[in-house]
Amino acid sequence: QVQLVESGGGLVQAGGPLRLSCAASGRTFSSSAMGWFRQTPGKEREFVSAISWNSSYKYYADSVKGRFTISRDNAKNAVYLQMNSLKPEDTAVYLCAADPVGNKAGPNYNYWGQGTQVTVSS
Repeated sequence: QVQLVESGGGLVQAGGPLRLSCAASGRTFSSSAMGWFRQTPGKEREFVSAISWNSSYKYYADSVKGRFTISRDNAKNAVYLQMNSLKPEDTAVYLCAADPVGNKAGPNYNYWGQGTQVTVSS
């Protein structure tokens, strides 16, 4: 059974950092792109960032560009999201995704984690 498990969420003050991790099990994703999305109640799931299988290409939403950095470790079957200069509007459940179908910034990923809550206080 394939699982993506996020960790690292929590409560942080505005301006602070947080690092999210996503550990995959059940299959290897070393040849697949992986990504991060976020969701708040009443809103559509929003693309945050994605990374190609060999880390050559990284994609970011305009709202996080320059503040967030995505990385991966294929040996550990994991992807990370370093979030700096956090803002209250970054508050959301952050979900890890793997193996996109088509556009890496689109919602069509074959595998999803359950998410981890990030809350940024002002």
